[in-house]
Amino acid sequence: MERNSSGSGINKNKQMVEQLQQYGVFSSKKVAEVMETVDRALFVADGTPAYVDSPMAIGYNATVSAPHMHATCLQLLEQNLQPGMRALDVGSGTGYLTACFAIMVGSQGRAIGVEHIPELVASSIKNIEKSAAAPLLKEGSLSVHVGDGREGWPEHAPYDAIHVGAAAPEIPQPLIDQLKPGGRMVIPVGKMFQDLNVVDKNLDGSVSIRSEISVRYVPLTSRDAQLKGY
Repeated sequence: MERNSSGSGINKNKQMVEQLQQYGVFSSKKVAEVMETVDRALFVADGTPAYVDSPMAIGYNATVSAPHMHATCLQLLEQNLQPGMRALDVGSGTGYLTACFAIMVGSQGRAIGVEHIPELVASSIKNIEKSAAAPLLKEGSLSVHVGDGREGWPEHAPYDAIHVGAAAPEIPQPLIDQLKPGGRMVIPVGKMFQDLNVVDKNLDGSVSIRSEISVRYVPLTSRDAQLKGY
């Protein structure tokens, strides 16, 4: 922990964020602020290059997305991550993006992570406890749960923002159902070829979907299929 929270580590995290901005990955000051606040090194294994812009394996045939994808998703969801809003992170993995969501929605909001690998849930909670989001975890406005993310997390629905960190063959209906009117979901969709879809639920309950960019994610599947390597 001391290594990760050292001045040099924090400076490197800030440099990573600044570099993503320089490359034009995102432009939001709020996204820069939250990514500088949540040190990525606390969410990857010791000794791994935490600030390199690439995805990393985290065990159990799962990955943590590259920083540019986290930045992209945070910017796409920014208007739905205002203080007091509710956010759901499906396939929460290391807990990094869930922590970012929690800081953006604040103590009056609610950030929920859902992950079907119990060991990842346990390790993600430890990661969050070392991060700037620790007070939100302690007070309960941030929580991470073991569950099938394809079913969402109905207990705290509806959500202003939903992020899915694995590619679904099609958008799961329970996630659409749990999206609040005026809410937005960001989800990779496809098998061999995938697009990052932006799903907006209009105030009348109708849904509009657009493709943002081509992406490559691990599949959104059952726990057993994931552990067997799909």
